[in-house]
Amino acid sequence: MKTGLFLGLATLDLIYLAGKPPGENQKVVASDCTIAAGGPATNAAVAFSSLGNVAVLGGVLGTHAIAQLIRADLAEYNVRIIDLAPGRSDSPPVSSIIVTEATGDRSVISINATKSQVDSQAIDRDILTSVNIVLLDGHQIAASQEIAQLAQSKNIPIVLDGGSWKPGLEEILPFVKWALCSDNFHPPDCCNSEQVFAYLSAAGIPNIAITRGQKPIQYLSKGSFGSLEVPQIQATDTLGAGDIFHGAFCNYILQENFINALAAAAKIASSSCQFFGTREWIKNLKN
Repeated sequence: MKTGLFLGLATLDLIYLAGKPPGENQKVVASDCTIAAGGPATNAAVAFSSLGNVAVLGGVLGTHAIAQLIRADLAEYNVRIIDLAPGRSDSPPVSSIIVTEATGDRSVISINATKSQVDSQAIDRDILTSVNIVLLDGHQIAASQEIAQLAQSKNIPIVLDGGSWKPGLEEILPFVKWALCSDNFHPPDCCNSEQVFAYLSAAGIPNIAITRGQKPIQYLSKGSFGSLEVPQIQATDTLGAGDIFHGAFCNYILQENFINALAAAAKIASSSCQFFGTREWIKNLKN
């Protein structure tokens, strides 16, 4: 059993299934609804735990009642929490998500971590005790910089969840061993995948992958380019698929090489898209 630290965003997700998102000044009645803890690092931690590991989430929760809902959900999935701002009284971010029934596409509105940043002093230097792998989602830049330096000093490898570019990430890139990026990840002056690969390679990252939904994953590993087909499914809900991919990757990369870990993680992520919400796939995994 391995232990992973997942540092970044913790939200409460209100997830609705509907025929389509509402237009301007329009109301829509949903056909289903579910509530779960969310955020890239959070969903990745749940996936990592569900695959038989110890997952530790480092994020901002505080004392607000909504934080208790997040804690309760994560306790159900055996995710340990390190609260980076335990005395904070403001609400954690709440995300509202509408999943379109026919396509599984999702529309999301959230404040993310813009109002809940912590500084590097929030990091206990013992946070990496017994940790085998670290995932950073870029939502807590100062804390991530501190963790990255600590991890390097302890030879603990780092995975970057590159969902979108965030100022300050350039300070973290030299510490990253595996960068898993979405098609929407655009570092400064980068407009296409070739430029993204070049930028991240120049920063010293040896293993880079760009996920593109149902299209093949593009990767660059130790100077060699390639592409990897992903399982083709009829999507019910794509919400959190990238996060689940990252959590699964953290599990498999501790057992497999880069390409095999990508393939195994893609299989888990694709499977998750066949279920509404970000948790139902776990029940199927255990059946």
